[in-house]
Parts: sequence; structure tokens; C-alpha cells
Amino acid sequence: MKIICIGRNYAGHIKELNNMKESKPLIFLKPETAVQPKNHPFFIPDFSDNIQYESEILLKICKLGKNIEEKFAYKYYNEIGLGIDFTARDLQNNLKTKGKPWEIAKGFDGSAKISNEFINKNELILDDIDFSLKLNNEIVQNGNSSDMIFSFDEIISYVSKFFTLKIGDIIFTGTPAGVGRIKKNDILEGFLNKKKILEVKIK
Repeated sequence: MKIICIGRNYAGHIKELNNMKESKPLIFLKPETAVQPKNHPFFIPDFSDNIQYESEILLKICKLGKNIEEKFAYKYYNEIGLGIDFTARDLQNNLKTKGKPWEIAKGFDGSAKISNEFINKNELILDDIDFSLKLNNEIVQNGNSSDMIFSFDEIISYVSKFFTLKIGDIIFTGTPAGVGRIKKNDILEGFLNKKKILEVKIK
């Protein structure tokens, strides 16, 4: 299983991190070992002093595909989920300033929280999916798929030019504004169209 992530896909998040808007989807990968075991807490690693949450809509690939035309991309996913891209922001910022790759800041063990539940896309209006993240029962992120710079189908088509998509692959589609730091004993809860489908405790 591949975990394919799209960065800088919401204008608000681009602004809050003082990044540049991209003309094409910005892609990075997480290894399979980044997937957090189901119902398992997230343990803050000792190599970072600033782990941040980034909540994102997830696409689960259901069909093998390569060089997929955008008009056919909808055939390659049936389910929508929610995830958290845990990021070691201090490591990332340090590596970025030196012009070095920052995989260790994004792909470390346990850095990909994936919701236990996925929702059939036919139950959703794909260009109007609300999602939110609560930190200790307070909303810290609000997003809607209509605000994405690159749509689901654009992402799948572009990604498939470089990587063959396989059944079970997960695509993280980007995070809205509101990312922030976590600390021990925090509780994160994720909602898709107001339905809670994700929870993780921080240790």
C-alpha cells in the first residue's frame, strides 16, 4: 500500500505557512510503516519538539491505474475517509531552509492516522464535503472539498503519471488552515459532514 500526499492544496494553509502556490499538485509519500495501527494512540517521538496535526480528506483507490485521464479518474475511487498527516514541523522547517528533502518530517512511523470508517462516495456531494478536526473538544480546523485548489480527479490523474495506482492505496488530499501543535494527553476527533469517523489520543 502506498500513501500519497498532496501538499499546498488549500489557499488558507499556504498562507499560514508562508508557502508558494503550486501550478501542479505537490506530491510526497509516506511509507506503509507510517500508518498508525487502528485504535492506537499517537506517541510523540523524541526527535521533535513540534509535532503538528493536519486533517485531510482521504481517497481509497479501488482500481489499478496508470496515466489516468482526468475524465475517467472518478472510476478509481469509491470511498472517502479522513486522516491526519502528523508533521514534525521543526524538522521540516530546518530541512527546507537547507534545501534538503524532508521525508523524515512527514514519513516517520505512525505519522499517518487513517479513519477506521470510509464512506461510499455515492452518499456524498464530492465537491461539497465538509470536514473538521476538534482538539480537546474545540474545533481547530474546518474545511470543504470545494476549497481545494486541485480536485480529486485532477489529483488522481496527475499522480498516476508518475506512480501506478494500486487497489488499497490511500491519497491524502491536503489540509486547510488551522494546523497546530499537539501535546501529551490531547484528544483529536475528526468529522466528515459532521459524522465522527476518527479519534486519536496523544501520548
